[in-house]
Amino acid sequence: MSIEKTLAVFARGSDEIIPLDELKAKLKKGKPLKIKAGFDPTAPDLHLGHTVLINKLKQLQDLGHEILFLIGDFTAMIGDPTGKSATRPPLSDEQIQENSKTYQDQVFKILDKNKTQVVFNSHWMKKLTSADMIKLASQQTVARMLERDDFSKRYKSGQGISIHEFLYPLVQGYDSVALEADVELGGTDQKFNLLMGRELQKNNNQEPQIILTMPILEGLDGVQKMSKSLNNYIAIDDSPDEMFGKIMSISDDLMWRYLELLSFESMETIESWKTEVDQGENPRNIKFRLANEIITRFHSEEDAKVANQNFIDRFAKNQIPDEMDEYQFESGIKIGNLLKDANLVDSTSEAFRMIKQGAVKIDGEKVADKDMDLPSGTAVYQVGKRKFARITLS
Repeated sequence: MSIEKTLAVFARGSDEIIPLDELKAKLKKGKPLKIKAGFDPTAPDLHLGHTVLINKLKQLQDLGHEILFLIGDFTAMIGDPTGKSATRPPLSDEQIQENSKTYQDQVFKILDKNKTQVVFNSHWMKKLTSADMIKLASQQTVARMLERDDFSKRYKSGQGISIHEFLYPLVQGYDSVALEADVELGGTDQKFNLLMGRELQKNNNQEPQIILTMPILEGLDGVQKMSKSLNNYIAIDDSPDEMFGKIMSISDDLMWRYLELLSFESMETIESWKTEVDQGENPRNIKFRLANEIITRFHSEEDAKVANQNFIDRFAKNQIPDEMDEYQFESGIKIGNLLKDANLVDSTSEAFRMIKQGAVKIDGEKVADKDMDLPSGTAVYQVGKRKFARITLS
């Protein structure tokens, strides 16, 4: 593959490549690059937001580069301070080991196990003496650390910053030294840590790594980043039916972003689908393709076919139309007010009466409790047989 086509694969969906000219120089050497991405095992499972990085690793793996999937079992003991407004409690060794095992089980649904090197940063970090850690810490200043946006905000607002949190970017950067990484991938929120790797490699007389940042994937609401705590996520171990329904609930605009970051279809193919939609193709059919691809990846082709048919049968049975009014409300709104404001009922009392009669549905499922917490993201709300609205809660 030419340098230009290779760079196009690196650049697809990316936010920044730092610096691009150094990446070109590395590629011109004609040797496989050591490409690193680190994941702290802070939760027991992964969602599609995490797979944005893993998908990029897969694309680069298919080009013949050496993939280093780093499990940050040592950094997990520190706790990544990125985006945190308070010091995060460290995980126990037991939690870290269990989560690490789950990560490995899940990641090889995307990466080729035989061509992926799984590494743990405890392997080299636990060998460092206290003198080594002091020497590492001496390579950066407090002023440099406070350039981090989250540290700066916490410092100015008088919120605590534990000394050990300053070690996190240093340890992540040292990982690149230990692995002699040519390229490191990370989310846009990791840019400070990624650049730290370049600095430490220079200090250790290594050729500095290239930084490739990937955007943070929005959740089902299309507004906030995908997160389990925000309940706007698609877990890669969700059931096929659940996964299919969630993908079909995303907005038509968000669909294209998901395709670019999550699909392995070529950008030429995706652009052709955009043309089809501009010419009258129903966007729902494009979501079908995305849902089938994702479910096949994490379950099987047969599971995708069954989930597809189940979705069609469920919605055909409820006679849900393609075209309907669309609304957006803030999360926390009560269902009575939502139905009234979406012109599905004339009053909240009518809403409660319809709920009691079993005539109110969300994505085809009956609502039994007028005090229920409504799901984040986009869903079809139905009252009776003929009133529908597509509503997004954010």
